[in-house]
Amino acid sequence: MGKESWKPGNMLYPVPAVMVSCQRPGEKANIVTVAWAGTICSDPAMLSISVRPERYSYDIISETKEFVVNLVTTDLTRACDWCGVRSGRDYDKFKEMKLTEYKSEYMDTPAIDESPVNIYCKVKKIEKLGSHHMFIAEVVGVTVDDKYMDEKGRFDLRATNLMAYSHGEYFALGKKLGKFGYSVKKNTKGSSGKSKKSGGKSSKKSRNKKK
Repeated sequence: MGKESWKPGNMLYPVPAVMVSCQRPGEKANIVTVAWAGTICSDPAMLSISVRPERYSYDIISETKEFVVNLVTTDLTRACDWCGVRSGRDYDKFKEMKLTEYKSEYMDTPAIDESPVNIYCKVKKIEKLGSHHMFIAEVVGVTVDDKYMDEKGRFDLRATNLMAYSHGEYFALGKKLGKFGYSVKKNTKGSSGKSKKSGGKSSKKSRNKKK
């Protein structure tokens, strides 16, 4: 077994494919599919999206300085793909994909109501990098679908069935492998949920009773 050397390329996969909504005042809202998106800061909450300058949405976002990142579920995958290969110059994407505009308190640009998570962003800076220009934005608000709230009042993101994009293909997210910090957390519980030490004592008491 060995390694092959390739020329530089984008091989950082999988990544989220998101549907970004944008709108000029007085015009129809548009959706652009973006795979180059990511978190860049937690305080203040900030993210980035990278868009080709020739895309119809590029000028809209550049002028309005705002956009909404809408997370994509497995049910929205076809709409996500379609919005990535069709131009808003030729189509009303909300209408064509039978999606619903959601107006929030955060900005005039609508979110996609069918998306479980909508992230409202204000552009702080545009980095002209090459094939893509990066919009660095601050998150000014978030809306979530309340049907994914659990009995404890927490939002269950895993229940939304998000999808991911990898090297030209879409995938449903797989099984849970662990949680943040699990690799260094001390495991003091056995399979029964009790500590191994107390479990041993309980077993001994049970044997004594049987005698």
